Amino acid sequence: MPLEIQRIDTRQPDGQAAIAQLRARLSPSGNVVSDAGRQKTLEVFGTPMAPTEVVERISSDVRTQGLDAVLRYTAKLDGAQLSANTLRVPSDELASAHAHAAPAFLETIRRIRDNILRFQTAIVHHDVQVDAPHGGWLRQRFLPLERVGICVPGGAAAYPSTVLMTAVPAHAAGVNQIVVVSPPTPNGAYNPDVLATCHELGIREVYRMGGAQAIAALAYGLDGLVNGPLIKVDKIVGPGNQFVAMAKKFVYGDVDIDSIAGPSEIIVLADETTRADFAAADMIAQAEHAPGSSVLITWSDLTLHAVAAELEKQLAAVQRGDLARQSLESFGALIMVSGRDEAAQLANTLASEHLHIACAEPEEMLSKIRNAGAVFLGPFSPVALGDYVAGPSHVLPTGATARFASGLSANDFLRSHSVIHFTQDGLNEVADDAIRMAERECLTAHGASVALRRSND
Repeated sequence: MPLEIQRIDTRQPDGQAAIAQLRARLSPSGNVVSDAGRQKTLEVFGTPMAPTEVVERISSDVRTQGLDAVLRYTAKLDGAQLSANTLRVPSDELASAHAHAAPAFLETIRRIRDNILRFQTAIVHHDVQVDAPHGGWLRQRFLPLERVGICVPGGAAAYPSTVLMTAVPAHAAGVNQIVVVSPPTPNGAYNPDVLATCHELGIREVYRMGGAQAIAALAYGLDGLVNGPLIKVDKIVGPGNQFVAMAKKFVYGDVDIDSIAGPSEIIVLADETTRADFAAADMIAQAEHAPGSSVLITWSDLTLHAVAAELEKQLAAVQRGDLARQSLESFGALIMVSGRDEAAQLANTLASEHLHIACAEPEEMLSKIRNAGAVFLGPFSPVALGDYVAGPSHVLPTGATARFASGLSANDFLRSHSVIHFTQDGLNEVADDAIRMAERECLTAHGASVALRRSND
């Protein structure tokens, strides 16, 4: 069956309308849910509820009912019958997974950890102090968060890479308490590679739960566990499906979150110099997340047709080809534009999670780009390198939120506050201005607190 991926030509009268529809599908409220996820919602709730409705129901139940709600939804949504004794992964199971892991795999984990740590440590914010002109100083002080929760997906694939790309930046920032939640599936909290990676990184608190119930548990905490309570965290990070993204949005305010990250995305900017097989491979790599969005933007008709042909060819050869095909047909597009400038403008409008600049003069094109989660330059920088080994985190903003959000980094695990210290001379110098502003705002007690300290010498 031929691939039925959407083709859009912005030079045609209906081109902009098609772009608008594509943007709507990929937005955080675009209901980008797999067929299996949609069917599971129907089974559990008896009605085809939107993701926002589902997560509000689950999160509210976990907040009020605690462990009972988590175990109930874990049974209904994941088919796992867990208890207060089995929700948390025992420490000896983590140690066993590590002991039985292939030495080559552990060596890979350590090399990747070092790559990430090298980059993340280099970009960590440090305290800054500025002298006050007439006496005293001003300081911005950065401190690591105390306790962080990490979401590790475990549906259609296992993601030890996500453990690395979230926990190692947190370590670089100085976070001491890291909690991992992952679904009770063979690809999640029962996956030996995920567990071995947690153990290698010193993570000992791992829970078998996923979806909205896991997010709510991290945000509100859980009592009644045999091995002690799950103490609520300060921040929740990590990727997930639309239910996880909306749950993070729901609990924001009770805790901090990294971003409302949904299904994986890629835009490939291509011209006549782009290798069609490379571009197609990058698009399929993101589409195989299922759901995932893969978009080609080009001003070369020959390249567009060549990439379309390569997609057909390569889909037949990859293990998850059927799932990738579904993603390409539901959330992908091959877009023809008038030239480089329009391509850059459209890329900024779509603000994709991953942007691969695969055309000639990639640095020049980069100068036109403002909105992207991560940018990959040239033919030898596939997105998969960023997913696994490069150093910047692969937890990135999706759904056009790259317009205002950034990828996860060590600095997201810091909070800062200002420290203000004035001497007598320093206060005397600015006292008149402070008192005058207080009077203008009719906050006379503010002014009095300054005047009381002013020296008349």
